Amino acid sequence: MKRALVLQHMDHDFPGRFLDFFAEDSIIPEFVRIWEGAEIPALKDYDFMFVLGGKQDTWEEAEYPWLVGEKQAIREWVSDRAKPYFGVCLGHQLLCSALGGEVAPAEAGEVGVHDVTLTEEGKRHRLFKGLPESSKVMQWHFAEVKRPPDGSAVLASSGRAAVQAVAIGDHAVGTQFHCEFTPQSMAAWSSLPDYISVLEKSKGEGAYPRLLAEAYPLMPDMHAQTRIIYENLARANGLRR
Repeated sequence: MKRALVLQHMDHDFPGRFLDFFAEDSIIPEFVRIWEGAEIPALKDYDFMFVLGGKQDTWEEAEYPWLVGEKQAIREWVSDRAKPYFGVCLGHQLLCSALGGEVAPAEAGEVGVHDVTLTEEGKRHRLFKGLPESSKVMQWHFAEVKRPPDGSAVLASSGRAAVQAVAIGDHAVGTQFHCEFTPQSMAAWSSLPDYISVLEKSKGEGAYPRLLAEAYPLMPDMHAQTRIIYENLARANGLRR
């Protein structure tokens, strides 16, 4: 059995549909509740790193000192060990920050369903092979990557955020959009008042049922596109043969 190290930054946040992909490939996820002070274990014992989103920002190291060690672990994993990595939202931003890129507040945040478009690099890159040129995705962010790390490939962009996806070689990918969100993820928000509050602050009263009505019919396509990215990454790195 292979092992995935999953770094969490808040309660009620999980890799969503990636857990199904892990099960198909006999990859056991092991969760580290890093925001509660849990130590990141020795990296040598893992085959895959998955870094989730969170309310924190990459530059808030004084408020969240554990960000320093997390960035060090990501840098060791991606740069020194060159092992497979997937980061979503904050996990995407941490990848870029850890490798020398710049993350800052977004000029205009994105919450809900938005369009992303492949860059010319994205159309050619092995990790995005098979994706449509334009896709509807789920977004929930108020910070963004302003400058990607040297040597990275920017694979997708949107009208509001130029760096929607990055790759480091063929072994690491980050997406600003939440490709892990599932119908189950969205259903859980009904029990989380803080999530509903953020939605309504961003999109007005009644935002939650409107977003459900918009996003649910799109979920099969989102699932298919996420599976393509995951399988490209898994095949490129021997997680799936």
